[in-house]
Amino acid sequence: MSNEMTAEQMMEYLYGLPEQFVGSLKLDLAFVSRYKKEYRNIVVSGMGGSAIGGDILRVYAANKTPIPVLVVRDYNIPAFVDQNTLFLAVSYSGNTEETLSAYSQAREKGASIICITTGGKLKAMAEQDGYEVVEIPSGLVPRAATGYLFAPLALLLDELGIIEGVYQELQETVEVLQGMREQLHPGVEAGRNQARVIAGKLKDSLPVIWGTAGISEVAALRWKAQINENAKCPAYYSIFPELNHNEIVGFEVPQELLASISCIILRDKYDNERVKRRIEISKDIIKDQVKEIIEVNSQGESYLARFYSLVYIGDYASVYLALEYGINPTPVKVIDYLKAQLA
Repeated sequence: MSNEMTAEQMMEYLYGLPEQFVGSLKLDLAFVSRYKKEYRNIVVSGMGGSAIGGDILRVYAANKTPIPVLVVRDYNIPAFVDQNTLFLAVSYSGNTEETLSAYSQAREKGASIICITTGGKLKAMAEQDGYEVVEIPSGLVPRAATGYLFAPLALLLDELGIIEGVYQELQETVEVLQGMREQLHPGVEAGRNQARVIAGKLKDSLPVIWGTAGISEVAALRWKAQINENAKCPAYYSIFPELNHNEIVGFEVPQELLASISCIILRDKYDNERVKRRIEISKDIIKDQVKEIIEVNSQGESYLARFYSLVYIGDYASVYLALEYGINPTPVKVIDYLKAQLA
């Protein structure tokens, strides 16, 4: 497969993200009635692209329900997991070894388990054990399936009565992203394409992404991971206001390295007013030390629309950055090597 074909395929995946939400809104979740009970906590198990949906859910639910949501990226689960836990096992392939291990432990603890997957061992185990499976479409790479890996989680909690308003927020998200993609797809020339402009500025620099707690923190993580996997280069992220208590001090030396940093700041109109002030002061502190300061503003009104608007630009920018480097964005040979060595 040529670089052009695989880059084109990744662009098609990105273009189709709104339709992942449309498809998720049509899922039959009638089975959730058997899961209705008073839960003390919710645990989402996943790795990599399959875990990002759990992170979005964690932040999204924090302002909507008193029930804590925890994301587990490990073989082992917390000691508090028991029969009062709703355990959501997410693995796009269904064969992620850490998630299979966590699932087995949650089963032993008597948790209520629902699996989100395309199939694999996870589906087989859940069906054998009598747990429900939300089967999502296959044929994507996990990092391009964020709609399918998040929306069912939120819709399940809506159906369970744990959070509300998910359907309306996802519908706005579809509208916002459908509008955005007409400005971001490869047919839009570089000067008018925000994602292409950002990729051009990021080339030959070290991307550092700054988000804000409770709003864009997971979007910053997503930017970092997408740049890693698509553009095959290092990237790092931090969160306001915490970064003002440590990282901001580290912009004095070595000057040669600092001069190669491009700082991407994810902005949202609902950022805390004190955080907005912190961002402005921080920009002033680093402006003469770094190569670029790039600001990206969210779009939309609801949390999910605003969040995914920030993610969407980063997804496109990461693929354009791969093309800037002449790199095929689709394969992740190092991860494939790791899995082979572990096998």
